[in-house]
Amino acid sequence: MIASISGEVLSVGSQNLIVVVGGVGLQINVPLLLLKKAVVGEKIFLYTSLIVREDSLTLYGFEDPQENEFFMLFLGVNGVGPRTALAAVSTLSIDLIRRAVLSEEADLFSRIPGVGKKGAQKILLHLQGKIEATSPLEVVTRMDVDMEILDALTGLGYSVVEAQAALQSIPRDAPENVEDRLRIALSYFAR
Repeated sequence: MIASISGEVLSVGSQNLIVVVGGVGLQINVPLLLLKKAVVGEKIFLYTSLIVREDSLTLYGFEDPQENEFFMLFLGVNGVGPRTALAAVSTLSIDLIRRAVLSEEADLFSRIPGVGKKGAQKILLHLQGKIEATSPLEVVTRMDVDMEILDALTGLGYSVVEAQAALQSIPRDAPENVEDRLRIALSYFAR
């Protein structure tokens, strides 16, 4: 199993990066936010999962070990393949996934491209008991505020993926009120 990779970004594609490790270029599928941040020529470190199929070996890479862990949890859901699992981690933050499971909000999973109501319910049932709160009060409060911001950004016409990228750009030490966090999230699009 290839657990992590450290190398230089050779190219950035529409769904993957090519990272040179010891003179070998490895194609690694990564979340959309990481694709947007990756710069050719820069060093990168990724936590990876190798998916072995009858006709292929495919690497999936993540900046955060929790993203990799959640990716693998999604793969355990009957009917969810690597593309959908990657879309889940690309579309929803770790905090939103945790919130959806803890508050039993299956409709959050239906925001993942290719997942309908039945699939969202299946995902929720599979993840229950496998995901725990880090600090319940803090997580729930921030997630409620972030859900309002996500709804506001999608209401303004941004896609869920774009809105999620803006949410993830908000620093951890940012104020907890909706107005300030929304202002910071909107500044992400001004870059």
